[in-house]
Amino acid sequence: MSAIVASDLDRTLIYSAAALNLAMPDAEAPRLLCVETYERKPLSYMTETAAALLAELAAGTTFVPTTTRTREQYGRIHLPGPAPEFAICANGGHLLVRGESDPDWQRVVAERLASQCAPLDEIRAHLVRTADPAWLLKERVAEDLFAYLVVERPLLPETWVKDLTGWAEERGWTVSLQGRKIYAVPKPLTKSAAVAEVARRTGASEILAAGDSLLDADLLLAADRGWRPGHGELADSGWHAPHVTALDERGVAAGEEIVRAFIRGAAVPGRAC
Repeated sequence: MSAIVASDLDRTLIYSAAALNLAMPDAEAPRLLCVETYERKPLSYMTETAAALLAELAAGTTFVPTTTRTREQYGRIHLPGPAPEFAICANGGHLLVRGESDPDWQRVVAERLASQCAPLDEIRAHLVRTADPAWLLKERVAEDLFAYLVVERPLLPETWVKDLTGWAEERGWTVSLQGRKIYAVPKPLTKSAAVAEVARRTGASEILAAGDSLLDADLLLAADRGWRPGHGELADSGWHAPHVTALDERGVAAGEEIVRAFIRGAAVPGRAC
């Protein structure tokens, strides 16, 4: 049985220093490997064990990094193992094939967005108009596909996110709060659609997936088997599905356990975890 392994990256496989969640004495903390630098500073990590396991996984399966990051942001990450033949960026907006965005997939995405949801300019204008400068740090557009805000989370009113979610829902958009970022993403722009295209091209008979946020829910639901960590938007909301395992591990330890689960699920040759 051929399988593809599609995994979210941030707070699923890789972790910033703030998200490591090392709830243990310093002497017992795992050794870490830096997998991303930004402005010459280390930014994201995996445990060394997770990195070694991921290298085995990538060598023995079709491993597909699946992220909401832009192509530029994804390019800063250097995962262990062979370079993936396929990667998904911008929440499914770009399907990278050997590092290059596939033009056929770009056309498919553009057609879906034009016919199924309100335009980006309308959503962005609403975000800027209703956000309070007291808690808004940055406003950004990603790949001309979706928008997000960087906020001071302690100052952000819960009612603002709830109101935005309802307003966006009526216009065919999804809202997701992840750390200090509030994403507004068109509903037709999904990780699951891009992963399904990879499965079609590779002839895969099974999809294994992992993720931690609301933007990963469609990917997990579309997978044959999935895993979510004990932290994140999905865990906080109690989200579950019959074929998705809710792990107890949190932080970087969850990332390690997810790679182990992938290896077991994909039956990578020569490895018993």
